[in-house]
Amino acid sequence: MANVDTALKDIMTSVEGTLGAAVVDYNSGMALGTAGGGRDLDLAVAAAGNTDVIRAKVRTMEHLGLTDAIEDVLITLGNQYHLLLLCTGRGKETLFLYLVLDKRNANLAMARHQLRRIEADLEI
Repeated sequence: MANVDTALKDIMTSVEGTLGAAVVDYNSGMALGTAGGGRDLDLAVAAAGNTDVIRAKVRTMEHLGLTDAIEDVLITLGNQYHLLLLCTGRGKETLFLYLVLDKRNANLAMARHQLRRIEADLEI
């Protein structure tokens, strides 16, 4: 089992092309932890903004009467992938992992696989 800091370090070292990562509570919009980022990538601001994305999708699914669960959300930019993976399991229901990848250096399929592995080990 990994705590937030350990999970973020694992993401930064094991997911090729990672520019930044965060563990985010989508009820509050607050990042519980961040790694990477920089001047051009403020992870706290991005975490809060992506909280709105998750909330909107959850609300839309409720309006449509969909009972399935969201696994992840992918936002593709010109040079980056932004991946939001919703956490599952007791105590993690309102969390998501936020990953920013450099498109030129990332393997999206492997990143999704690694992120799921890290999420499964995450303990809050």
